[in-house]
Amino acid sequence: MCICLISSRCPHKPLSLFIVTMSEKKRKVHAFVRVKPTANFPQDMIKYGPDNKSIDIYIRRDVKKGVVNNKQTDWSFKLDGVLHNVSQDSVYDAVARDVVSQALDGYNGTIMCYGQTGAGKTYTMTGATENYKHRGIIPRAIQQVFRAAEKRIDQSITVRISYLEIYNETLFDLLSTMPHSMLGDTQMAVVEYPHGVFVKGLSVHPASHEEDALNLLFEGETNRIIGEHTLNKNSSRSHCIFTIYIESRSRILSDAIYIASKINLVDLAGSERLGKTGSEGQVLKEATYINKSLSFLEQAIIALADRKRDHVPFRQSKLTHALKDSLGGNCNTVLVANIYGEAAQIEETLSSLRFATRMRWVTTEPAINEKYDPERMVKSLEKEIFLLKQELTMRDCLANRSPVTYDPLNENQIAEINSQVHRYLEGAIDEIDVSSCLTDRGLYNLCNALNLAGFQPLSARGKEISL
Repeated sequence: MCICLISSRCPHKPLSLFIVTMSEKKRKVHAFVRVKPTANFPQDMIKYGPDNKSIDIYIRRDVKKGVVNNKQTDWSFKLDGVLHNVSQDSVYDAVARDVVSQALDGYNGTIMCYGQTGAGKTYTMTGATENYKHRGIIPRAIQQVFRAAEKRIDQSITVRISYLEIYNETLFDLLSTMPHSMLGDTQMAVVEYPHGVFVKGLSVHPASHEEDALNLLFEGETNRIIGEHTLNKNSSRSHCIFTIYIESRSRILSDAIYIASKINLVDLAGSERLGKTGSEGQVLKEATYINKSLSFLEQAIIALADRKRDHVPFRQSKLTHALKDSLGGNCNTVLVANIYGEAAQIEETLSSLRFATRMRWVTTEPAINEKYDPERMVKSLEKEIFLLKQELTMRDCLANRSPVTYDPLNENQIAEINSQVHRYLEGAIDEIDVSSCLTDRGLYNLCNALNLAGFQPLSARGKEISL
């Protein structure tokens, strides 16, 4: 029996996250606008398209000033939907239901609320706690996740929760047991990995039932930083990201692959014009940080929409860095622009609508996120090895061969193989006799020893190994 040794190396594939693309086509970010109800709605200034997918803004010229005014007075914005005088339930159906459904199938999702202070972002995202009908996107998403998990009896679904706050460019864990004053950048940081970003030091809490997740939401809400503002007496003074992590494992299949996805529910702090609101002191400082981070967010959006740009400035602020996956990654992303339906706030309304239309230029590549479970993989490989050993033993019996051991070689056998390899390479012997080590492990050790010694059988000596 002759074995010709050919040196070859098999590429090793790391056992880590890999992605199966949903479709070859990229998907645009969806953008909706929600108008805050008001008794002073300016019907002559704000008009909706017949399909509720566009909004037109008209500003009347002030002829009393008696000067030539060449400024633009009318604008038209196309969106994925205009939500005017609609219920919280209707908002959820239009904005979030599909994102949550796809997250249960393995696709990451992000929903963001953007707009000026007091326009209804927190109400849209969290809702009113005193009325069940007025609950927002986050509690409804929690309910949808757990109800779907109950129906998927063939899957074991694990849910975990985290709640991040970004206040004055400082990261805080809203679910931490430590007080706010003891937390800061020294303990938390946005870290990038090949398969995404995560916040180092952010606690993640398991939630076995809907009630557990809601309790975590309410706990985080009580720790949020709020302040009194001219436009809102309970104004959110920070950006907050509530994340639902979902892991789904098959109860039927025993393979090591499982699906892991996350839903980022983002309540951005309100943008404002400092000269108009007259903010002072701490409120002014907070507003400066908020406007700066939102400006960096807009710069990142503009860069993402420009296909000629190679660099996107995600690292300019902690907000854009934390949302990197949501803005340009493998994620289903939806934006809700909250606006005031009043003439006095028309400039801020225009700013929010411009941001929403820019978001629609951004494209993402939604993809299923699959991971390997190391414990299941080890068990699967051990079972495969056991079955292969049984198969080899059966083949030996059918071929009337003497039993061959597949156990590891002892030290003496390994030393004998290494000795013969070196003597062969030095020309002291013409053949390598490995009949005493006739096992698969012995042949593997022999091949490995020759590889390490730089053996090239056909180009160097042209010899074969005899058994």
